[in-house]
Amino acid sequence: MNRKLLFVFICALVASACIGYLVYRALGDRVRSSPATPMADVVVAARNLGTGVLVGASDVRMAKWFGPVPKGVLVRMDAALNRGVVSPIYEGEPILADRLAAAGSGAGLAALIPPGMRAFAVKVDEVMGVSGFVTPGMRVDVLMTGIPPGDSAGGGPMVKTLMQDIPVLSAGANLQKDSEGKPQQVPVVNLLVTPDQAEALSLATNQTHIQLVLRNPVDTHLATPPGIALAALFGVRATITAPDKNPGAEVKPELLKSPPPALPPQAAAKPVPARVRVVEVLNGTARTEAQFELKRERP
Repeated sequence: MNRKLLFVFICALVASACIGYLVYRALGDRVRSSPATPMADVVVAARNLGTGVLVGASDVRMAKWFGPVPKGVLVRMDAALNRGVVSPIYEGEPILADRLAAAGSGAGLAALIPPGMRAFAVKVDEVMGVSGFVTPGMRVDVLMTGIPPGDSAGGGPMVKTLMQDIPVLSAGANLQKDSEGKPQQVPVVNLLVTPDQAEALSLATNQTHIQLVLRNPVDTHLATPPGIALAALFGVRATITAPDKNPGAEVKPELLKSPPPALPPQAAAKPVPARVRVVEVLNGTARTEAQFELKRERP
């Protein structure tokens, strides 16, 4: 073998070994100088926890968490015990403080009500529209049907939108959605409302007929429907006539219907032809005719 070629090969081998050693030393120094990955103990769910469940000792466990601990994660077991679940928590998921109700508030429906809000129960049945399809977490509009005060049933019953975009807390005894997605008939739907809305709902449920209308949860637009009366469905309007001088007289509505179609104009009477009598006159060899108009006899 050529000595020059052998010398070049040996030099390249030595240089590559030196470069590899230098890279190894540099990476090793960087790894040794880098801080150790932080590790902490956090509280995680030992099983799937549904909404309204009261957390017990067998429902949670401690687990290692590598890296920075997320904000709000509980790091002590006693901080999670005897608190209600307000949002579903899955097995192995770290438990956040805002996924649990406040300490001492218990479990069930009461734990789901935020401060300053109220849960109002609305009775429904299979006749009332979407009662079987309302599940917790959905949003509905509330319609009321009745006769407005002072209307004297002039336009008949009227329906009007009372509230819009109201969240559903629970449907019957169910605090969470059906896993199979099947509709269930429930007698009561609990709505999350403000105290003012609760008063309005209480009055409406006692004096009118309440119905729920299901809406798309992502549709937050609040419409302004004017309401509609029964008379409008039949194409008539009800107007209130002015009261007479007697203050005790009853004001009666007047139905305004479309005017009757105009009658076709009558055809002009044709003139009756006059009765004519023709008389032939002979004057020698001349022959002429004379006509005499006869007067019509009166009936």
